[in-house]
Amino acid sequence: MRLPVLIAVVVAFAALPALVAAQETRPKVGLVLSGGGAKGMAHVGVLRVLEEIKVPVDMVVGTSAGSAVAALYASGMSVHEIEQRFIDLDWLSSFRDDPGRAYKPVRRKQSDWRLPITPGIGVDAEGVHVGGGLVTGQNLGLILNELTRNAALVDDFDQLPIPFRAIATDLETGVEVVIDSGNLAEAIRASMSIPGIYAPVERGGRLLVDGGIANNLPVSVARDMGADIIIAVDITDPLLKTDDIKEAFSVVGQLTTLLTRRNTEEQLALITDKDILIRPRLEGYGSADFYDGPVLFELGATAAREHAVELNRLAVPAKQWQAFRAGLEQRSASYGHVARIEFNAGRRLSTDFLKERIRQKPGEPLDIEQLESDLKRIYGLGYYETVSWSLRPSKRGPVLDIKAREKRWGPNYLSFGLNYEDNFDGDTRFNLASGLRMTELNSLGAEWHTGVQLGTEPWVRTQWYQPLDFGYERFAVIGLEHQRDEYSVYDDGTRISQIDVTLSQADLAIGMELGGDGEIRIGYVRGSAKVDDEVGQKVAPSGRINQGYVNVQLVHDSLSDAFYPKSGGFAGIRARFERNDFGSDRNFDSLTGMLLGTTSWQRFNVTGLLFTEQVISGESGIENAARLGGFRRLSAYAAGELSGNDAALAAAYARREFGGPFMPWFAGVGFETGNTWDQIDDARWDNLVRSWSVFAGVDTFVGPVQFSVAYNNEDDWTAYMNIGFSFTQLFY
Repeated sequence: MRLPVLIAVVVAFAALPALVAAQETRPKVGLVLSGGGAKGMAHVGVLRVLEEIKVPVDMVVGTSAGSAVAALYASGMSVHEIEQRFIDLDWLSSFRDDPGRAYKPVRRKQSDWRLPITPGIGVDAEGVHVGGGLVTGQNLGLILNELTRNAALVDDFDQLPIPFRAIATDLETGVEVVIDSGNLAEAIRASMSIPGIYAPVERGGRLLVDGGIANNLPVSVARDMGADIIIAVDITDPLLKTDDIKEAFSVVGQLTTLLTRRNTEEQLALITDKDILIRPRLEGYGSADFYDGPVLFELGATAAREHAVELNRLAVPAKQWQAFRAGLEQRSASYGHVARIEFNAGRRLSTDFLKERIRQKPGEPLDIEQLESDLKRIYGLGYYETVSWSLRPSKRGPVLDIKAREKRWGPNYLSFGLNYEDNFDGDTRFNLASGLRMTELNSLGAEWHTGVQLGTEPWVRTQWYQPLDFGYERFAVIGLEHQRDEYSVYDDGTRISQIDVTLSQADLAIGMELGGDGEIRIGYVRGSAKVDDEVGQKVAPSGRINQGYVNVQLVHDSLSDAFYPKSGGFAGIRARFERNDFGSDRNFDSLTGMLLGTTSWQRFNVTGLLFTEQVISGESGIENAARLGGFRRLSAYAAGELSGNDAALAAAYARREFGGPFMPWFAGVGFETGNTWDQIDDARWDNLVRSWSVFAGVDTFVGPVQFSVAYNNEDDWTAYMNIGFSFTQLFY
């Protein structure tokens, strides 16, 4: 019994050098992943098959979308996790810079219903300027930081579990740039910067854009890294035939494909007989089909399985595969305590401006969730093109770098707005608005904002906003405002008069921010109201009425969107004290209050509203009358059909969303009840009026475009078309 065992041991030891030699002589496999937008998710399916067959990858190179997949795999993330991350990812947010309304200060939220369109246009004495792309990549940068957080301290990409390279293009020269070190998220971001869509990434004094322009299938780079065998996955779009080039978009698409196809063919010429070229069949799928991830995974996997015979030649035994996988296993990042924080804040604002907004402190463990929340709030101020974080190693521990890149087209910005309401019965309101916001006017971040609205409700306002500290917790505002509106006066549903009310005011306020969603202000307003009878019966004395009052306003606004909120709430209360001693011809006290809450479940949304406007004491005059009627203000009544000293409104709306993520449409029902009275004490259940409505619309960049039909308890029907309605305009 001992002799056979001894023979087996001798044979095993004799074979060991041959096994070691076999491992040492195993050809080095380089994986090359091309760019192709959303189609890059097919690469993940290829990775899944490589793991099923047990093919180890010794180096991985990627361009554009391929660089993202390559970097995640190189950092040790499992294929299953990559798939799940891509499925769960909010792709739509990666094409927007806005971190969400929740991260904007309340003062921004107060005007975003009137001037919601911020196209990235700057203006100065030299003219008009635009950004380097439709998207600066702010949200994309945060997403990539999250995906690569376990490799945040890796500076040399050869030190990743699998050596990695990302390919970008130098925008000045058009030459290929091979990124082999630095911040991993930034490297992916540079490789994915599609010209005209994403702004270029500044790195090492160069502006970098999508690597597909210079080298979309970087076989040559893998060769330079020492790859013996290349597995290349090509998802480059084929060129269109003449008959398919019919529209402007197809022409632009063909020109883009020409750029990438030409350099791809040059790289394909480097493929040898021992290399493996995988081309997933992705007909019918485009660069923007990000929500088709599961299908694209399978198409990539199917294409790889068609090369199973070739791939099996590169497979290794189970134990050797286990050893390879053990070296890749991604471990949760342990950053330890942040040794120090360094800021790169630009030249227009003090570094203290950033420091006051970052809660992370040196000597404390890194709190990524808190840090990114702070960065989103900084970005929400509108001063910076991108606000990012990165880590780098040092002898004393990780150094946290906070980089705020000032907008190259700033610091003065244009915004626009559109509002339209038509009840198809002679009452049409149409307004166009434009605003100029001049920012960073001193080291504390002062702003001068001027807005002009032309149409049926002319409005002009200019104001200076002055922070009183670097943290914006305390501020002062001084402004001038002029507006005019035409009020219809009704008697039992019949319009008997139309008056013109013009307000001209100067105001001064001081206030304090209450967290990210709250604000309190106390202010003094001095001006006049001019009332002119235009048509019909004389219902009020004409002439100028002096105004002078103190108001106190407390607001909480956490709505996710000004027009189409799916979560959050609004609570506002404003008290107004008008006195002769303040320069007014009136003596009265009034109170305005509003509560709004909204919640969503899957694609269903429910919104509830309570609103009241009351004169607590004294006589307010017709220029300050509370008015209801119009879209979402008791919809079955005409605008201003219900008026009085006091008003109350309660409403509930339920809607369901349909369609795709880029421009969803919706349909729903609403119920509204309320009325106006000379005194709120006159309110009774039996004198409330009611309005039921059905509506449908589509959410657009100017706000929801909605069609609505409403019916009231007096058997009256009204139809509406509305663009740009916001619940918050009821309060402001």
